[in-house]
Amino acid sequence: QKIRSIKVDNGPWVGYEYPEYQGQQFILEKGDYPCYQAWSGNSSYRTEHMLSFRPIKCANHSDSKITMYECEDMMGRKFEMCDDYPSLMAMGWCSKEVPSIKVNSGAWVGYQFPGYRGYQYIFERDRRQGEYRKYYEFGTQAHSNQIQSMRRIQH
Repeated sequence: QKIRSIKVDNGPWVGYEYPEYQGQQFILEKGDYPCYQAWSGNSSYRTEHMLSFRPIKCANHSDSKITMYECEDMMGRKFEMCDDYPSLMAMGWCSKEVPSIKVNSGAWVGYQFPGYRGYQYIFERDRRQGEYRKYYEFGTQAHSNQIQSMRRIQH
């Protein structure tokens, strides 16, 4: 079944390409999505299929905090963020990759490319105890640990 449009009345949601929360993730915040380009945004991956949905629990923006690590298992140099960054490298992260992440509070969406483009990865404090120790824990569609922009999910 193809989805022609989506309207989110309350709260943020994540839509998945396949049943049982599998496949590419798409963040859906309050508002209208008249066609698949609207929820795909600047993603290089577009689909008219979303076969499972779930709500996202998140804190107010003032409470959101996330820590990125240069190595898997939350090892090595770390960088804490509490704001949106359209380019992680511009803010001082020295790599196109983020091997592991700890969500201290709130919910975040990471993007494959700068400017909030490419594949989307949802990171939540209330899932996995906020710990994403290896890139394949970012989601079933994660094929690499390339994340180059990150923002807080609208509450």
